[in-house]
Amino acid sequence: MLTEERYTIILDYLRQHKTVTISELTKRLKTSESTVRRDITLLAERGKLRKIRGGAAALSTSVFTTSENDMVFKYAQYDKEKKMIGAFAATLIKPDDFIFIDAGTTTEALIDALTPTKASFVTNGLLHAKKLSKKGFSVMVLPGRVRHETEAIVGTQTLEMLKQYHFTCGFFGTNGIDPEVGFTTPNPEEASVKRKAMARCKDAYVLADSSKFNRVTPVEFAALKDAQIITERIVDSQYQEKTNILEVGNDLHGHV
Repeated sequence: MLTEERYTIILDYLRQHKTVTISELTKRLKTSESTVRRDITLLAERGKLRKIRGGAAALSTSVFTTSENDMVFKYAQYDKEKKMIGAFAATLIKPDDFIFIDAGTTTEALIDALTPTKASFVTNGLLHAKKLSKKGFSVMVLPGRVRHETEAIVGTQTLEMLKQYHFTCGFFGTNGIDPEVGFTTPNPEEASVKRKAMARCKDAYVLADSSKFNRVTPVEFAALKDAQIITERIVDSQYQEKTNILEVGNDLHGHV
């Protein structure tokens, strides 16, 4: 079977069934698992489908997940993309800004990319506060309880302190982005902090690599209209109709 024929079969199947496993395609195409994996990778790079664990999904189909990976796992995922996104986000910061930085590995990449500035920062990320302080920035860390899984500071004290602030801008992480559901995260306490902090921001940015699109996790913290998205690659054009997306790509100053 020719390569383009396999592509047509894969995409036709996804249009009908929305998702497919590698084992299903191996049987349907009567080919090897390595060939199927290669086909899925190439079609994903062309923006024709979305790779998921063990298979593929149609671009318009969101995957629901309740699990949350630990920090060690997160650091190993999409490192290059996170650095690219963080570097672009750092260019948006002005000297007189008063900034909220959410906990998370992608927002941490923003801190790593920061150059000297007079801007002031508030964060609920334990590691983020240490990094900002070590780099000599003015930083305030929110009070509360530290979640072991993400090293995010959460709780009633955190929410109460946020009521005092009005941020010029804020940078947030997310576990899922869906065109209808919006931005989601697995933990209710982290969702509450994100929601409260975003409401206190004049401008809000969600930093997310392309794997976060078409994913839904248990707790919504904002609608797509509430923030601009900074990502390395737009995987689905429907998002451009619902929010402003800054696409980094290979050019740190390119955007859509």
